[in-house]
This record gives sequence, structure tokens and C-alpha cells, in this order.
Amino acid sequence: MTSAGQAPEVFARRPKRADARRNYDSLVAAAREAFAESGAAASLEEVARRAGVGIGTLYRNFANRQELFEAVYVEEVRALSLTAADLADLPPWDALVAWLHRFVAYVATKRALAEELLRDSAIFQNCRTEIYVAGEPMLRRAQEAGAVRADVDFDDVVRLLSGLTMAQFPSPEQRDRVLGVALDGLRPLAGKG
Repeated sequence: MTSAGQAPEVFARRPKRADARRNYDSLVAAAREAFAESGAAASLEEVARRAGVGIGTLYRNFANRQELFEAVYVEEVRALSLTAADLADLPPWDALVAWLHRFVAYVATKRALAEELLRDSAIFQNCRTEIYVAGEPMLRRAQEAGAVRADVDFDDVVRLLSGLTMAQFPSPEQRDRVLGVALDGLRPLAGKG
């Protein structure tokens, strides 16, 4: 959901019938896997094959490659945003750190999709809003608990982590170490609020 409470357009196109919905979900899952393995150039025929449907079913759901990119991207952002609620019972700092780890892992694996979407497209903007709607309250809660510096906002955090995700790491372990160093910079400075 966007902050205005309206679902992005791609959610409005979801099929209502159970069999059509299964095909749609299978296509999105197959596309997610294919794009993760082969990047934006993954074959639509391969996506349909992985989903266990014909190419005609793919085109009935997605008129073109761009619509499929958008659907996968929106589903991924939606899943990321929903994890914020799953972390609500953790202490504020722990919840924020856990969500930001998921955010970095998400961004690192979704570069191919993001590059295919126009940054000024409505889908991209709706998804960006959804990420902020999920992340800003977590940051604010951690700030109110005194666990995060008061002089940063969520946009600062996104820019910090976006820079980190542009780097190529030889392993997820090194990425997580570097993320830990970056997150330590969010902690209040000794003697400062």
C-alpha cells in the first residue's frame, strides 16, 4: 500500500479467479528467479517454462517485459515492507537493524529490476513511498528510544545504504560486516543526543 492507502496499479491488475491467480503468482515467482540468475535479459519463454505455463498465459498476464519487471519489483517491495510488522516486537534498535539488513539484501539482489524501471515511473515512485512508509516509523521509534542519532532522517539512511549496495562484495559475510560499520554510525555519539 502507498501512504495514500491505494495499491499500486500493478496490484489492481491481479486476477480474481483462483486458477488465474495461481498462474500470475507462478509467473512472478519464476520471473524473480530467472531475473536473479540471468538479469534483465532472462528469456520470457524461460519464465513461462519455469512457471509451468505457456507463453500465451504469460502475455495474458503481462503485455510486455516491462509489466513483468514491474510486477516482480512491486511484489518484492511489498514483501520487504511487510517485514517491518514482523519485527515490531523487537527492541527498537534490533528491529531497525534487522529491517535494514533485509533492505540491503533486497537492494543488492534487485539491481537488474531497478535498472529496467524508469526512476520517474509511477511504479518506482509508489514502491519508494512504500519503503519509506515501512522504514521511517522504525527509525523514529529507535530515535525515540535513544538508540539512533536524532540528527538523521530516513532519507539519510537510504542514501547511506544505497551507496553500500553499489559496492561489489566477495561474500555476504563481508557485506554484513561493512553494513555493521555503517549502522554503528547511526548510534548516538558519546555526550551527544
